[in-house]
Amino acid sequence: MFDVQKIRADFPILTREVNGKPLVYLDSGATAQKPLAVIEKVNELHRSGNANIHRGLHRLSEEATEAYEEAREEVRRLIGAASTREVIFTAGATASINTVAYSFGERYVHEGDNVIVTEMEHHSNLVPWQLLCERQGAELRVLPFDDQGRLMIEKLPTLLNARTRIVCVTQASNVLGTCPPLGEIIWMAHEAGVPVLVDGCQGIVHGEVDVTAMDCDFYAFSGHKLYGPTGIGVLYGKEKWLEQMPPFMGGGDMVATVSFSGTTYAELPLKFEAGTSNYIGAIALGEAIRYLHSLDLAAVWAHEKALLERMTEVLSAIDGLRIYGSQPGKCGIVSFTVDGTHPYDIGMILDKMGVAVRTGTHCAEPVMTHYGLTAMVRASLGLYNTSEEIDVLEAALRRAVRMLR
Repeated sequence: MFDVQKIRADFPILTREVNGKPLVYLDSGATAQKPLAVIEKVNELHRSGNANIHRGLHRLSEEATEAYEEAREEVRRLIGAASTREVIFTAGATASINTVAYSFGERYVHEGDNVIVTEMEHHSNLVPWQLLCERQGAELRVLPFDDQGRLMIEKLPTLLNARTRIVCVTQASNVLGTCPPLGEIIWMAHEAGVPVLVDGCQGIVHGEVDVTAMDCDFYAFSGHKLYGPTGIGVLYGKEKWLEQMPPFMGGGDMVATVSFSGTTYAELPLKFEAGTSNYIGAIALGEAIRYLHSLDLAAVWAHEKALLERMTEVLSAIDGLRIYGSQPGKCGIVSFTVDGTHPYDIGMILDKMGVAVRTGTHCAEPVMTHYGLTAMVRASLGLYNTSEEIDVLEAALRRAVRMLR
């Protein structure tokens, strides 16, 4: 049995009240709340374990370095990477994707080439590729989705050609909840000799990830969506690519030797970790992963699936409410609009009743454009949400709609 109340006791913020109401937090797609184990790990490191890594011979530095590399191993196991050489710590998924766009892009993408993205991408997996194409004189090609939120992968072969250099696709849409068939996409791209980057920010939270089995070439995710701290993320890359790619940034810790006549670079993964990294964030991310592995994750995902089904059912019963994204197997995200109301007004009224949801474009403006909208309301689930909270959302939303109409 999945004891959600026991889980909730691990998250101190869930005892808060907002506007005199118990907090109902339905914005985990933007950032997840942190368990006490992660909070205490950050405090512990600042209080008694703070020292720069990979530099000092003193005890504090050695302890911090060991904990940092242990966190890297935790990430490797989580995503099924072949080696820790393929696991790079970054400032977040945005930094991870930009690293590939600059490092891989500057080496392999040239005038007349093309890069493929999908219409449902978060800005973090769109804008870096736009900038690359502008710099290099390449073409940005877009794989569309239909009105039900299904990525139209049958169109991918018409976009792939001898000048395609990389395909970039989300594991799970942060607006539609759609989980594209990555296996088919990666197979088609690889048949054409094209590598694939996967944005795993939403996908890694709601299911098992094995990058080796998936066979993606790059995989990016952020720690703060995985119950870890902000300011830390991961870039996985196949070693064959990382070895060939030049560093994205130069500085300390990414070098082997430095002289005015030339510089040689450190071995992977340090080659891509210039400067003082967010080692406290990385160590705390390792703690978040250990926390998740202390749970029955199959039960967690079943719990989230049941909540998604219930939320979809009760919201669909509200007159004039339209849900965007109805694909089977979607992750715990429901984005919607209600006739005769504005998403911002709904969001503000829900907040008055203690319910935290996201309103706006969700950093995926092309998705809004697809539907002719400027904003949606989004409710996104975490492992700590309950069926009772879905009831509170429904009641609060019905009240908001009555007020606005």
